[in-house]
Amino acid sequence: MTESYMKKLSSTLLDAITDKDPLVQEQVCSALCSLGEVRPVEMLRTCEEYLRQHDKLAHPYRAAVLRAMERVLSSRASELDKDTASTIILLASSEMTRMKDLVGDWQQAVSGVLVALGRQFISKVMEELLHRLQPGALPHCAVLHTLASLSVANAFGVVPFLPSILSSLLPVLGMAKQDTVRMAFCSALQRFSEGALEYLANLDRAPDPTVRKDAFTTDIFSAYDVLFHHWLQSREAKLRLAVVEALGPMSHLLPSERLEEQLPKLLPGILALYKKHSETFYVSKSLGQILEAAVSVGSRTLDTQLDALLAALHSQICVPVESSSPLAMSNQKEALRCFTVLACNSPDRLLAFLLPRLDTNNERTRVGTLQVVRHVINSAAAQMEDKKPFILSSMRLPLLDTNSKVKRAVVQVISAMAHHGYLEQPGGEAMIEYIVQQCALPPEQEPEKPGPSSKDSKADSVRAISVRTLYLVSTTVDRMNHVLWPYLLQFLIPVRFTGALTPLCRSLMHLAQKRQEAGADTFLIQYDTHASLPSPYAVTARLLVVSSSPYLGDGRGVVALRLLSVLHPNIHPLLGQHWETTVPLLLGYLDEHMEETLPQEEWEERLLMNFLYKCIGTTLGAASSKEVVRKHLQELLETARYQEEAEREGLACCFGICAISHLEDTLAQLEDFVRSEVFRKSIGILNIFKDRSENEVEKVKSALILCYGHVAARAPCELVLAKVESDILRNVFQHFNTKDPALKLCLVQSVCMISHAICSSTQAGSFHFSRKAELVAQMMEFIRAEPLDSLRTPIRKKAMLTCTYLVSVEPALDKQAWADVIRGCLHSVMALLPEPKGEDGGCQESLYLDTLHALEDLLTSLLQQNMTPQGLQMMIEHLSPWIKSPRGHERARALGVSAHLLRYFLEHLRVSALVPFHNLGLLVGLFSPRCADLWPATRQEAMDCVHSLLYLQLGYEGFSQDYRDDVVERLLSLKDGLVHPDPAILFHTCHSVGQIIARRLPPDQLISLLLTMFEGLGDHDQNCSRAATVMINCLLQERGGALQEKVPEIVSVLRSKLQEVQGEHILPAAQHSIYLLATQHCAAVVSSLLGSPLPLDSHTCMLWRALAAEPHLATQVLGLLLEMMNRDVPFKESRAFLLGRTPDRVATLLPLSASCALFEVMSTPAVGPAVLELYPQLFVALLLRVSCTVGVQLPRNLQALERRGASPALATRNLEPCSSAVDTLRAVLLRSGSEDVAQRMDQEGGWELLRTSAGHEEGATRLARAMAEHAGPRLPLVLKALACTQSSVYEVQRVTTTAFLAELLNSNVANDLMLLDSLLESLAARQKDTCASVRRLVLRGLANLASGSPDKVRAHGPQLLTAMIGGLDDGDNPHSPVALEAMVGLAQLLHLMETWDLRSGLLHVAIRIRPFFDSEKTEFRTASIRLFGHLNKVCHGDCEDIFLDQVMGGMAPLLLHLQDPQTTVASACRFALLMCGPNLACEELSAAFQKHLQEGRALHFGEFLNTTCKHLMQHFPDLLGRLLSTCLFYCKSSWEGVRAAAPLLTGFLVLHAEPRQQPQVDLDQLISAFQILLKDPAPEVRTRAAEALGRLVKLA
Repeated sequence: MTESYMKKLSSTLLDAITDKDPLVQEQVCSALCSLGEVRPVEMLRTCEEYLRQHDKLAHPYRAAVLRAMERVLSSRASELDKDTASTIILLASSEMTRMKDLVGDWQQAVSGVLVALGRQFISKVMEELLHRLQPGALPHCAVLHTLASLSVANAFGVVPFLPSILSSLLPVLGMAKQDTVRMAFCSALQRFSEGALEYLANLDRAPDPTVRKDAFTTDIFSAYDVLFHHWLQSREAKLRLAVVEALGPMSHLLPSERLEEQLPKLLPGILALYKKHSETFYVSKSLGQILEAAVSVGSRTLDTQLDALLAALHSQICVPVESSSPLAMSNQKEALRCFTVLACNSPDRLLAFLLPRLDTNNERTRVGTLQVVRHVINSAAAQMEDKKPFILSSMRLPLLDTNSKVKRAVVQVISAMAHHGYLEQPGGEAMIEYIVQQCALPPEQEPEKPGPSSKDSKADSVRAISVRTLYLVSTTVDRMNHVLWPYLLQFLIPVRFTGALTPLCRSLMHLAQKRQEAGADTFLIQYDTHASLPSPYAVTARLLVVSSSPYLGDGRGVVALRLLSVLHPNIHPLLGQHWETTVPLLLGYLDEHMEETLPQEEWEERLLMNFLYKCIGTTLGAASSKEVVRKHLQELLETARYQEEAEREGLACCFGICAISHLEDTLAQLEDFVRSEVFRKSIGILNIFKDRSENEVEKVKSALILCYGHVAARAPCELVLAKVESDILRNVFQHFNTKDPALKLCLVQSVCMISHAICSSTQAGSFHFSRKAELVAQMMEFIRAEPLDSLRTPIRKKAMLTCTYLVSVEPALDKQAWADVIRGCLHSVMALLPEPKGEDGGCQESLYLDTLHALEDLLTSLLQQNMTPQGLQMMIEHLSPWIKSPRGHERARALGVSAHLLRYFLEHLRVSALVPFHNLGLLVGLFSPRCADLWPATRQEAMDCVHSLLYLQLGYEGFSQDYRDDVVERLLSLKDGLVHPDPAILFHTCHSVGQIIARRLPPDQLISLLLTMFEGLGDHDQNCSRAATVMINCLLQERGGALQEKVPEIVSVLRSKLQEVQGEHILPAAQHSIYLLATQHCAAVVSSLLGSPLPLDSHTCMLWRALAAEPHLATQVLGLLLEMMNRDVPFKESRAFLLGRTPDRVATLLPLSASCALFEVMSTPAVGPAVLELYPQLFVALLLRVSCTVGVQLPRNLQALERRGASPALATRNLEPCSSAVDTLRAVLLRSGSEDVAQRMDQEGGWELLRTSAGHEEGATRLARAMAEHAGPRLPLVLKALACTQSSVYEVQRVTTTAFLAELLNSNVANDLMLLDSLLESLAARQKDTCASVRRLVLRGLANLASGSPDKVRAHGPQLLTAMIGGLDDGDNPHSPVALEAMVGLAQLLHLMETWDLRSGLLHVAIRIRPFFDSEKTEFRTASIRLFGHLNKVCHGDCEDIFLDQVMGGMAPLLLHLQDPQTTVASACRFALLMCGPNLACEELSAAFQKHLQEGRALHFGEFLNTTCKHLMQHFPDLLGRLLSTCLFYCKSSWEGVRAAAPLLTGFLVLHAEPRQQPQVDLDQLISAFQILLKDPAPEVRTRAAEALGRLVKLA
């Protein structure tokens, strides 16, 4: 009987082997293996029988069965008897040859079976395989593959049979016509040869140590003859590769004389394959093996084939290799291995072939040759020892190659040479110098990466590789120390090696430190024996110069300084102590700075050069001989180094000093130089300017123009006026068309000096400058051409200074010309971008300040020409766009210039008659809001402007210049408040400024000031906009009485600005402005709001809030709006368009408008007292309003507005009726001091729930919870107001009220406020309500007593239990929500009730809830299982036998529902099992539950189930049948996870069952059930079923 069950299990699994899912199929195989591990013979026999009986089974499934057999045989073959083994061998042999064609996976599996058997039964397997080798007939390919695999798996077992195998195979080799058969023969011969070689290499372990190579040579040669002479000629590439792969190991078994005989044909034949195959790895591998075989027999034939071999292998190396192609890289390794063999055999011939190819210009050839040379140097060091000079001399031409790939290869060869002593030979220095040259390559000149396959990346650049090589050779190759030291020092001085200084210094530093450690004698350099080395002073000078720029060239200055600190004994013996203290300090200073912060001292060279020229100029000025002066001036012009800026400046300075005494001669010499050939770019005096470029000539012009400027500036002014146009400017003007920036700068600088000389002359008033307009226009061209993104040169400054000097010079320019000058200069300076902070920030700041001062001087000089209000107004108009600019730096500059002009105007004010300052309001309105500018400096300037303007007004009113007004002077005391970081202080200061302006501004200027400030509301700077609002309200407060006639105009402008201007500060300020005006016109304002259409626009909302600011008025408004909201029905039902459709509910307009208005009123904090007075009425009315507007639609006209989307002017609040009511209710809570309630609702999402039909009930519950927690004292009055609504005709209002009351019982506030009895009575009265939702909420409220007043549960226990049990039986609906609520409520109340009260209903409840365990609804499963856990919890220590039976009956469902698709159900099962544990009287099981089922801990279900089943079977062995029956029931579950868990639980129960429990198990029923599961649509279920079947073997 047992055998039949085993067979039935195996057959069941075998029937499932055809499963389409690979995971299931794998599990079926695993289950078969599990059977085989226990009963290998029976399992294997069943499989064998199955395969015989199902001869039409598709080969993938036959392969799966065979793989399972192979796995069992791999570990259990030793347990097989010979008969079984023979049967399986016969089956496998039959399977292997049942199809002539190769079927890979199937025949591979068969081969695996035979190979596994062959390890234990080699004789029988070989007998069967040899039987398949019929004389004169081709063997099956699978037989060949199996023999090949066996020869590798069990070489010691197969090799003794090898002569027999070969004797059977060789005669039929010629019959193989198909390529697949030939490839199988090739593979077999390759494996046979490898096996034989392994056998011969390990004769000491072989079963027959007498076996010799001669036993195979003849047969192998016969096979070789067919393979090489016939098959290798095939057109099929795969066959050729198979042949060549076999020839490699076969060559080692050929007779020596035969191998020698065949090599002349074999080697060319192999080499020819290189041209036929793109993938040549196998060719190179086989060639290497053949070469090794040839060398091992001392072949002389290699010499004749060597040239062809080298050429072919060399071409393989020269082919570029992609790193993404592993085979190509392996091919190069094999080719290099061939070169190693040849190098060891024929080193001279190899080098004679390789080295000449280094002279070629072909990149690939040279790179490939260098690769071979490097490999040979490393792999054949002994053979290359005496060839070192020859190899070194052959590197001459590669060292000259400029190709980056060749350079990389050369560096790698030199690295190999360094490790093997080549660089110690004569000529090694050239290799070292080459490395240093590559280190000196500029990084920016490295070739860019040409493609994705290129190696020219930054990390692998020639320079990077060379740097790494030099450092590694210096630090890791000890034999190179005496070669590199002190030789590397000679590369420090030449300029061409500057780029290599960083790696050179690092290597030298390391070498020097090594020498120091070895001793002073080896460290000190003998300069007399090293003539090529630079002197120590040259080294010192070079390294110190390099150290002056420590961060250039990868920080070469830093390492140069470090090298100096190490070299001091070789420079001077007395430097040691000084350098040991000084150099570390210098290095520490560098460590404290970065490249951006280190100050550079570059001024010394420039200063020294200027000083020398000044000396020369002074000397010439003192000379009396004109000839001497002109001769030396000529020499200076001819010998000056014009390319250096400092020298050009020095030369010009020299000419200027000389002109003090010799103006005529200086100008004459300059004139001669202008006419010379030098200036016309031809060969000049003494060939000094030979082949000068255009740029060089421009430098000469620059120097010449500077000379003219210095001459004009230094010579006597009276003499200069006579020469300025005829001799000086004539030669300067002809160069104005230049585009060279340096020449342009020199021109402007020179013209500025000339203009200053003109206006400084005492005769300037009578001087008529005919070219003034032309010069001014040219200066403006220069200014406009300057870039606005940066200020790099003083061209702007010099050009504006030139214009300034020319303002007062005759003839005068017209107004339009000067207006163009003003606009151009302002744009050039104001629009400049701020300079980023950098290392030259100080210089840039100084240049900017000078340029700004030049602009101020120009504008001041122009204002001086028209010192009237109109002239001042014109200047401010030019500055106004910049004052209002959105860019802070432009505003700051404009305000600074304005303040400067106003101070100048005030200081030079001369009033001869009392005239009105008619622009005062406009100007004050422009400047005063800028007192709050985002830029603090701008605020100060704006205050100065207002201060100056108010004093200008006093001046025009007749006050003297020294008069000081106390009110205006207060402005100066307010300046500190403008820079205070606190915004409140800033705007308070602005308010004070507004007060001062209001007190001193004439009445006729007030409206112009207000209108200007209203324009300022739209300022780009939000601070200025805020300041405008502050000052507007200050003016309205201080002088509003004088504006009665202007109120309509002010309101109109303000409303238009509210629509135009965006800004959060505008609305509050406008509210206050409106409030100040509305205090006198309240009735008119309120009446204008009542008829506002919905939705309310933002301005209407603002006005509502402004009117609600006064408490008494707010109370009246609230009462009125509350009355209007309750006056009409909340909605009207429209007739459905289609019959049977639910009527639409449409909100009525009056309550909706009142609700929206209420919200706006509530938005004002001042409404709080009014809300407190009407709190109960507001709360209840709005709560009921919310409940009866859920799902209510807007009227059609408002729906259209909603669909189109609100315009920007409309409020963003939702107009939907329910949302509007919810928002208003929330506002009531906020304004009544119940912020905690509103916040709690916000956090819990209660408001959103109230808005929706699905969540409204929960929203009301959360509202009640928040009220009970944070607003308890207000509940009595609220409940009183709610009392009359419980019988509302609207069902939804009854639900809302019941939900609210039910949740109040969840808090102890009901007990504390003595509301408990009244609440229970109210709920009890609704137990029979027609609405199921109301009945359900009643049960929830009763259950809430457990958390709200747990001490009262015992007193009301019977009543509560009766209500809950009644709820379990509510209605006929099997999924009644009332029953669900009853289960949840019972779970809360059980532990608080009297035990005696529970006994009568405990069993009834357990039986009643059991069907819900498998309910389709998640919540019912969760609640029932959790309640079951609570029932167990209250029975701890007092569990009756009848209830214990219920516990045991629920064990399997609970275990299986741990895999429920719903996590809540699985969590409930965890809890229930934990509670069941103590009632099972099994400590181990209870401990297992505690270990695995704690909430929050990841559950490893299989491990837990295994442990649980172990303890169940140990302590409750009689339960096995019952548990398995339950598992069978759940095999039909609708949930995939539970269906999968059922066989898993079954498997573990069986695993831990004892044989004596077998009678409880109906194996037939289990196998039948699992047969069905094996056809389940879910792969997981099928997998678990197969796994369980594998475990049933224990009871089989």
